[in-house]
Amino acid sequence: MEKQIVVRFMAEVNQQSVNSLISLMESKIQQGIMKFRILISSPGGQVFYGISAYNFLKGLNLDLETFNFGSVDSIATVIYCSGSKRLCVPNARFLLHGVAWGGQGNFEEKQLKEYLKGLEIDRENIAKIIAQNCNKTQEGIEKAMFDGTTFNPQQAKEFGLVHEISENL
Repeated sequence: MEKQIVVRFMAEVNQQSVNSLISLMESKIQQGIMKFRILISSPGGQVFYGISAYNFLKGLNLDLETFNFGSVDSIATVIYCSGSKRLCVPNARFLLHGVAWGGQGNFEEKQLKEYLKGLEIDRENIAKIIAQNCNKTQEGIEKAMFDGTTFNPQQAKEFGLVHEISENL
């Protein structure tokens, strides 16, 4: 029987946490491990790192399960979608919402347009990833994001985000 490694990702999605995740995965793959379960509970964080983590995990040729063991919010939902099998505990939650920008200071119109275009692309990329993995339309996901949708496990399962609800981590 092939050995499975369980990885806990209980952090904000940022450069440090994603680099740690990628380093750990690469290390275990070099040891010949090809079956992983990533336990995720995250408030979300930075879009850049969340999409990078998703692309890295999805691009690996391995058996990957993701498991929400608390709360998977915002960009952490994209990381969660990297699992070919997605599970969650019965008392978990998921949050989809629009992208934000925390800029401060004075900006010229050109700069604001650049920032807005970046936010639009981020929203589209997030929605496309979730839509592809839940068999939904990108437009439907963008609406759910705009509405700030929160799912309990049963709702997430009906939505197509969760494959199985289980207490067994």
